[in-house]
Amino acid sequence: MLSASCDTMVVVRPGSVLFAKNSDRDPNEAQFLDWQPRRSHTAGARLRCTWIEIAQVRETSAVLLSRPFWMWGAEMGANEHGVVIGNEAVFTRQRYARTGLTGMDLLRLALERAATAGDAVAVITGLLEQYGQGGGCGHEDRDFTYHNSFIVADHGGGYVLETAGRHWAVERVEAGARSISNGLTIEPFAARYSDRIKTAVSACRIRQPLTQRRAAGAAGPGDLMAALADHGRGGLGPRYSVVNGAMAAPCMHAGGVAASSQTTASWVAELRPGGAAHWVTATAAPCTSLFKPVCVAAPLDLGPEPSDRYDPAALWWRHERLHRIALKDPAAAFPVFWPERDKVQARWLAAPPGPDAAFAEADDLLARWTADVAAAVGERDTRPAWVRRYWAKRALRAGL
Repeated sequence: MLSASCDTMVVVRPGSVLFAKNSDRDPNEAQFLDWQPRRSHTAGARLRCTWIEIAQVRETSAVLLSRPFWMWGAEMGANEHGVVIGNEAVFTRQRYARTGLTGMDLLRLALERAATAGDAVAVITGLLEQYGQGGGCGHEDRDFTYHNSFIVADHGGGYVLETAGRHWAVERVEAGARSISNGLTIEPFAARYSDRIKTAVSACRIRQPLTQRRAAGAAGPGDLMAALADHGRGGLGPRYSVVNGAMAAPCMHAGGVAASSQTTASWVAELRPGGAAHWVTATAAPCTSLFKPVCVAAPLDLGPEPSDRYDPAALWWRHERLHRIALKDPAAAFPVFWPERDKVQARWLAAPPGPDAAFAEADDLLARWTADVAAAVGERDTRPAWVRRYWAKRALRAGL
């Protein structure tokens, strides 16, 4: 089953660059914030990535990663120099290698080794040519693999980097907006390498024009937060397809038979010459989440790292109770907490609190909203039968 879909946006404006990404993966594939400090390494040191070992460099930068719990690499992240990267699964006609660096490995390696967006592109392409990309990328199906595309940005602009095996193409974004989903977009590279069937199943040809429009109209981080939470086609909640669930909108919800992905974490950044501001959910489903401020240089204690089993001590899983109850009946659930959520988010955007204070306030709100939404929804579940069956299986596996 195709189970990795994402959307990434960059907006280059005079004086600042905006970046946003939804990470869409398997529903129980918890993701967490991982702060790694600047480190020095001995000459000749080796580094174990998700599936292969490579040569380590002498010094690595401090990074903040949003990382699926079982991977070495990350879905999105930033480094101390103000570089941000998001990656996308893409499906090509090139051979998929049984092992190699995953796209998530390439993303983390670039953040650890590059001081600018241009340097990061060079790191990814150099490693791609040296080691290749490959290995299992799925949580439920470890044999599931794909090739990768990236948006790489710093305060000077952005790059779209697309790959097919060891081949790659790059496009500089010097002004305006650019978005990518799960399909190749740089021509003639896309026409030469794209797998049309898997690309169509991913619904990226529906999502990418939507995110492109939303990015083009974005005036600030709040607009991109709203774009990531967009269910598309109007209405409060997602619309489900038997084939691929709710993969036709950026705020993705699982439930398809042939393909199924869930937004498991989200990130928005504003990059300026004087510094970067980062906002993360650290939880699934931006439609039910708050974007909290974080800093690469200021690690937080957010409790234990999550796994694929329900753990109320882990932030990601505490939020899953709200998320999974709300999606049973969005028309009843969302009006219960959306007005307060929007007011809190607007207040934070106008005057960002410290990360510790923001996460503490968000956790208090989460507890109250979960109780209120559970009371409003009750035993109702308005989703199609195949979606209910899909989520019942994932709840059983997670012990939720």
